[in-house]
Parts: sequence; C-alpha cells; structure tokens
Amino acid sequence: MIPYGRQDITQADINSVIKVLQSDFLTQGPQVPKFEKVVSQYCNVKYALATNSATSALHLACLSLGLNNNDWLWTTSITFVASANCGLYCGAKVDFVDINPATYNICPEVLEKKLVKAKKLGKLPKIVIPVHLCGQSCDMKSIYELSKEYGFKIIEDASHAIGGKYLNEPIGNCKYSDITVFSFHPVKIITTGEGGMALTNNNKLFKRMSLLRSHGITRDPSQMTKQADGDWYYQQIELGYNYRMTDIQAALGVSQLKRLDDYVSRRHELYTRYNELLKGFPLVIPYQYSDGYSAFHLYIIRLKNRDKHKQVFEYLRKNGIGVNLHYIPVYHQPYYEAMGFKKGYCLEAENYYNEAISLPMYATLSEAEQDKVAAVLHEALN
Repeated sequence: MIPYGRQDITQADINSVIKVLQSDFLTQGPQVPKFEKVVSQYCNVKYALATNSATSALHLACLSLGLNNNDWLWTTSITFVASANCGLYCGAKVDFVDINPATYNICPEVLEKKLVKAKKLGKLPKIVIPVHLCGQSCDMKSIYELSKEYGFKIIEDASHAIGGKYLNEPIGNCKYSDITVFSFHPVKIITTGEGGMALTNNNKLFKRMSLLRSHGITRDPSQMTKQADGDWYYQQIELGYNYRMTDIQAALGVSQLKRLDDYVSRRHELYTRYNELLKGFPLVIPYQYSDGYSAFHLYIIRLKNRDKHKQVFEYLRKNGIGVNLHYIPVYHQPYYEAMGFKKGYCLEAENYYNEAISLPMYATLSEAEQDKVAAVLHEALN
C-alpha cells in the first residue's frame, strides 16, 4: 500500500534521539528550548512554545487570548475537528465559515458577510481560526484587515504549513495573527512523533501559554503571592495542564528541521509532476495562488463526476493506493449535529466533500510510486 503520507526518519534523526536517551534529561531538559529557538529563528518570530500536540497548542492559544463562556470562536468548515474543539474546551460557542471554492481555505468574502450579520446580532467572534489547508496560506492580509474592523483575534492553524510562505515571508511569523500553531504529527512536513508548537510575537501571550503548559506552576518570585519558603519552592497560580513536549521528541524535531526546505522543495517537484501526469483526467487539480508558497502537505484532487466519488476512492484503496479525504465538514460530525448544525450550512464545503480525494504526497514518494498512483487513478476513472 502506498500511504497518503508518511514520515522520513534518517540515521541522523535516530542518533539525535539516542543521544537524549543516554543523557540526564528525557524531559524538561535543554532540547525543548533548543527546538523552540531553531523554529522561532526559521519563522522569524519572537517566541515559540513546544507542546505535546497541535491540539494542545490550539487550546493554550485560546486560553491565552481569554476565550471563555459566552464567547464565539469561528473557523473554517473544512478542517480537522481540533480547530473547532479548542473553542469548546474553553466553554465557548463555535461557528463555521464556508470555503473558497478554488483554494479550499476559509473565504474572506463569506467571512465578511457573516461578520456584518453577527455585528447586528451582537454575536461577533472573539477568535477566528483560519486553517492553511494542504500547506497553502489563507488570504491572511484580508482576514487581518477584517480583524481590525470587527475586533477579533486571529490564531493561524498552520498544522499543514511549516516551511511554506505567504507574501514571500515564512508562515509562522505572526505578521497577520496573534498566534500561529504548527503540528509535528508523522504525516506532516516534519515530525516529532506527536507534537505541536505555538508561535507569537506577544510576550504576554507567550508567558501565559508557558504557565498553562505546565500545570499553571511558576518558580518566578515576581509571580508568587508570598515570599518563597526556600530554593525548592514553587506555586500553582492557575489551573494549567501537562502539555509539555519531551526532550526525546524535541531532539527529533531539531534534526528534522535541518531538512525542512529540502522536504518542501521535493513536495513541489511531486506537485508539478502530478499536474503533468493527470493532464486530461476528468478532475480538478490543486489551485495555487501567487501570494503563497505552499508546503504541500496534501495533494487534493476533485472529481468532476461526483457520482463516482465513492467508487473511485474504494477502487484506489483496493488497488494499493492509500488515499484519504481531508476533511469531512466538521459540522457533519454527530457531536456538532447535536448542537443544531445541519447539512447545507456551508454549501461550498459540502460540494468539496462530495468530490475531494487526497492522493499520496510525501517527500520520499518515488516517481515509480507516483506513476502507479496515476495509472490506478486512470483505471478508476474509466
């Protein structure tokens, strides 16, 4: 089976992990700060906070921005459930914005129309989470301008997008957002096994996320309510969580980051080659707009004949092509349907869902494997 995505682990990665296993610190040691530093430097952002998952990073980001009961969080309808669930973790209400039919990212025009209505109803969102689907940045400049007019905060869910660029600058620099979140799951561009990271230029947000990442505990005398009893002393000043990344994971991340640009470059080669292989097929290939440089986490096609969608998907799977579908509209999930969401809520998202298939896309995908994907897809379509 050719999977839709997979990690690439080299001997250098293995050696970096072994070195940590033989060291004094498996967690809460020097490797996590090192990983945070190299990512922040790569993205040209002031602060980076490593976590045990991107989901945890999203939760911390929402908490640091003060999201709570009676607030609204909006996100795209086509994303993994974590982009919405992080709002529910904070007791907030969640709503969804439809996608741009070309990029499959959150549509700024639809967002603006929804904001106009919400303002009249007194239900403006406190936070909007654009998701850089497939590794291509959303139209962040337009979303940022709307945030100034309507007063919401922005968390970029860039789980797919480390190594990508927007307006010739690295995704993750937070120029048009308060916080950006990366994922390091094994199918992403680089991996730490499981893991995530929150990036920001705001020192206050960084300090609050840092505190909440580790149980709400501090050893900083300036944050304590009384003088320390001794050098051993610490205080829990908030209800926090154990969202820490281990040094084992961070060492793997440091090693992987050295190959990030090569990985993204290879994904661009595969994208170009797919485009050539699939010429003349009755499908829509991924659209790339000139403002961005995608990390190409995914290569998503859309069938022109949606009646064949399930048939083509199943044929590919049965013939050794591990395709997937990213994603089911979040509000189709039973948990969200119970909140009152119904089919038809975001029409472009539903059109996409009825036609989309994610083909194998990862840096070590060979040309022979890519040829096989195209050949089996051709059979399936005919």
